[in-house]
Amino acid sequence: MEKKIVSNPVMWTPSDERIKSSQMSKFIKEINDKYNLVLTSFADLHSWSVNNKSEFWSSIWDFFEIIGSKGKEPYIDPENQMPGSKFFPNGSVNYAENMLLGDDFGAAIIFKSEDKIRKEITWKDLKVQTASLANFLRKQGVVKGDRVAAYMPNMPETVIMMLATSSIGAIFSSASPDFGVDGVLDRFGQIEPKILLTTDGYWYNGKEVDITNKVSDIVESIPSLKRVVIVPLLGIKTDYYYDKFINYSAVQEKYFTQEIHFEPLDLDDPLYIMFSSGTTGKPKCIVHSNGGILLKHLVELGLHSNARKNSKVFYFTTCGWMMWNWLVSGLLLKSTIYLYDGSPFFPNAETLWNYVNSEKINFMGVSAKYIDALSKEKIKIIDKYDLNDLETIGSTGSPLVHESFDYIYNNVKKDVSIASLSGGTDIVGCFIGGNPMSVVRRGEIQGPILGMDVHVYNENGQSIKNEKGELVCIQNFPTMPLFFWNDEKNQKYHEAYFNKYTNVWCHGDYIVKTENDGFIIFGRSDATLNPGGVRIGTAEIYRQVEQIEEVLEGLVVGQIWQGDTRVVLFVRLYPESDLTGDLINKIKTKIKIGASPRHVPSKIIVVNDIPRTKSGKIAELAVRDLIHNKSINNENALANPECLEEYKNIEELSV
Repeated sequence: MEKKIVSNPVMWTPSDERIKSSQMSKFIKEINDKYNLVLTSFADLHSWSVNNKSEFWSSIWDFFEIIGSKGKEPYIDPENQMPGSKFFPNGSVNYAENMLLGDDFGAAIIFKSEDKIRKEITWKDLKVQTASLANFLRKQGVVKGDRVAAYMPNMPETVIMMLATSSIGAIFSSASPDFGVDGVLDRFGQIEPKILLTTDGYWYNGKEVDITNKVSDIVESIPSLKRVVIVPLLGIKTDYYYDKFINYSAVQEKYFTQEIHFEPLDLDDPLYIMFSSGTTGKPKCIVHSNGGILLKHLVELGLHSNARKNSKVFYFTTCGWMMWNWLVSGLLLKSTIYLYDGSPFFPNAETLWNYVNSEKINFMGVSAKYIDALSKEKIKIIDKYDLNDLETIGSTGSPLVHESFDYIYNNVKKDVSIASLSGGTDIVGCFIGGNPMSVVRRGEIQGPILGMDVHVYNENGQSIKNEKGELVCIQNFPTMPLFFWNDEKNQKYHEAYFNKYTNVWCHGDYIVKTENDGFIIFGRSDATLNPGGVRIGTAEIYRQVEQIEEVLEGLVVGQIWQGDTRVVLFVRLYPESDLTGDLINKIKTKIKIGASPRHVPSKIIVVNDIPRTKSGKIAELAVRDLIHNKSINNENALANPECLEEYKNIEELSV
């Protein structure tokens, strides 16, 4: 029988001073004064935000002093139609213009590339470089709607190219330099960019990684490219002979200007093209809006994450993950954003914490897997760094398990808000996450994001609590995709989100809303296991397995077997460990006691590596398809596709 979900203990409570000084508390006061209300809690504010959409989004515009024109109507909501809403349909705004409002001589961007480079970009530098790059783009014939792509490390020039692109109404897209040639072409080849920003290489784990040959192959394979801008990071001498190539510094010198014209754009003009992981075929090209990103990120960074003028915001990410697009929006709040490129474990496991401590960072974001890796290695941060300025630790990418909350409070910092976030590339933001006014409970995401009417639905489309079901959003929101690139009649778009429930966004997460109105995620719905017809989330098994000291990590799938589904667990062990009968029994007992007998795998198989996407997510579906003798359409979407060979023809799966 499945274990009942119980109330989780409070692990952290914000002080009255912290609540009162937060941006969210100030926003509530403004709302109360403006509309003669008496909202006192986050729950009050969230309820008001979804029941008074026009007033909420209009107030967001005013509170954050958005530069642009609101128009006559803040929100038009066609009855019973998703997608279909319009936010400020008569208004105009430019994302880049709102990103470049910081004080000239303050720091806008701090960049670190492992232990090799630290660079600071002032707001004045940022504005001038953006203006000059925008001038270059215009001189190359780039106009509204054209695409500009970046095949780049997480460095300031990538941000500057994005700002220059959006200033003229063109569309920006990015991929990280660890992508192979085919992976880049699968993405950029679909959207046909006119300009490419790239580099000669990057550092990872203390080593130089030369990408010049990959760049040559990519440029030769994308005929739409007119010019290629090179930002040398390693200083490799290249033999690029194409007329298309120009050095970034030459662009800044030749096209120098301090004047910049911001194209007035509709709020639903495109800003970004993002890409799905692409593990089941060519990546979907998801088009996101100029005004939607602006509004949503102001809510998530400015209210939920408490980013503000001169605060310091850092998220460990690459340019191939949507958290990069989220991080750079910190500039909207006049915050300093911190970029880090390289391995989070070089030269040691404390490198990111040293960065956070020395730079006095206020918001630090990482993946849940990173926290789990630190916990596995028993890394104790709390005795080495005071982290006095660190207010919030954000986590996303996969569910942050209960034990990771324990690890942070016992081994990193006691007085810190843990903001576990969940959303995705589909919305360039979050459905649920942290907030500075609520308690943090062990293993729980604090609550929904403002303006997001989030529910958990059962199979009959009924909103449920304390039962597992599907994460849904029943009202339109600003960062719903505009469309998928080359998606005739929006067929793929509707299949992706609206097939399960009519006019309801179904995100594909298997989740529960707790008694405390928090949320716990149990994995992706499409990876949910069904032994004996009982739905089991993969995260429930990972949580138990990752507590076994001999196990580095695991991957679990369902295998069709004798007319039913059986649970198969693949484990990666520490070098000194073997998968003995005792260890198998230890794993099964842990899962049985910690989860339920239904969760216990029928087979446990040791492997050398676990396949994962470029953003670090475990590729469960790829392994599931392999063990059912189905082909993998796009192995290039994986960070380590070579490891899939090990999963083919595993003899233990036939018995």
